[in-house]
Amino acid sequence: MYQFSEQSQAFQAQLQQFMEQYIYPNEASFEHQLANASNRFAPVPIVEELKAKAKAQGLWNLFVPPSHGEYADFGGLSNFDYAPLAEMMGRVAWSAEVFNCNAPDTGNMEVFMKYGTQAQKDRWLRPLLAGEIRSAYAMTEPQVASSDATNVELSIEADGDEWVLNGRKWFITGAMYEKTEIFIVMGKSDPNNPSRHLQQSQVLVPKGTAGLHIIRPLTTLGYDDAPHGHAELRFDNCRVPKENILLGEGRGFEISQGRLGPGRMHHCMRLIGAAQRALEITCQRVTQRATFGRQLAEHQSVREAIADCFIDIETSRLLVLKACHKMDEVGAKNARDMIAAAKVGVPRTIQNVLDKCMQMHGAGGLTADYFLADAFNYARWCRQADGPDQVHQMALGKQLIKQFG
Repeated sequence: MYQFSEQSQAFQAQLQQFMEQYIYPNEASFEHQLANASNRFAPVPIVEELKAKAKAQGLWNLFVPPSHGEYADFGGLSNFDYAPLAEMMGRVAWSAEVFNCNAPDTGNMEVFMKYGTQAQKDRWLRPLLAGEIRSAYAMTEPQVASSDATNVELSIEADGDEWVLNGRKWFITGAMYEKTEIFIVMGKSDPNNPSRHLQQSQVLVPKGTAGLHIIRPLTTLGYDDAPHGHAELRFDNCRVPKENILLGEGRGFEISQGRLGPGRMHHCMRLIGAAQRALEITCQRVTQRATFGRQLAEHQSVREAIADCFIDIETSRLLVLKACHKMDEVGAKNARDMIAAAKVGVPRTIQNVLDKCMQMHGAGGLTADYFLADAFNYARWCRQADGPDQVHQMALGKQLIKQFG
């Protein structure tokens, strides 16, 4: 039986109390403030207010791993010990930012921790850790199949003491947010290199840099994911200093692989939290409605659906915990089989769980009166984000055949 550390258990109790005292009671306030904002991509006041409370209680930067414990007052939690905390945050879609644990900033902060120079850390990592600014990670492009990261075409060319960027990006999470100040951009700096994995570099482009254009916000299943949003970007002779490169020329693919492992698990953890809450409110719902002379809860099909949801959530949770444990033991690179299995299995399974819960809520399940449709949208786009299902299935299948074939 798995056992979380005493530190993790203490944070779980503290976080649960914070959720009950401040997050759940303010869900309506968040929706009201967002709906009535003059700019949907501006900071939401209740989130900013709750950030101060979370930071004062030490519920801040909980995602920071032990390897970078110097950036967390409490020394850093393992992936395994962080999992139940991220799950709790996933019960309310916007709450992760309250604790400075939201995507894509957690992954971007880890990029700076792992690969940034001291000057880059001082300028960008410190304010990100403080929650003063936000960030975006620009990899996906509209004109190529970006599931193969070596396909990216945005050009990064050297010109004197500058890099010049030209190209397009889209579905860039956080790009619309007013607080976003830095973009990590992946492109090709050496397109003729015989190794397809050494052609890419990643450079830092500050917001407001000449030639960086935010073209439009994008939606997923009709949701704009405000206030962070997903955007299409264009780079027209966008110039940044040579020192804005991360790690070194030709190491962009290496950075992208190092960034995505923990982030993939964070999404899975939050999805499990959303599904667990969906199951709980569905159990309440079916005791409050009746059809054909009986409570919904008395129908066999309803009981079977609820049982299936419970089984799927529990198996998903165990898969994530096993993946996290392996990451902690042998590192993300050597745990790529379990990471791939969770990355494919959890969003797909949780999508089905949420679908069942929506069905048991009737027409209401499709509306914004409940969080279910928004959570379903999250699960669905997670099957594309950080690599689509098929890429992970292909890699995992290849690995398994090599191991057992």
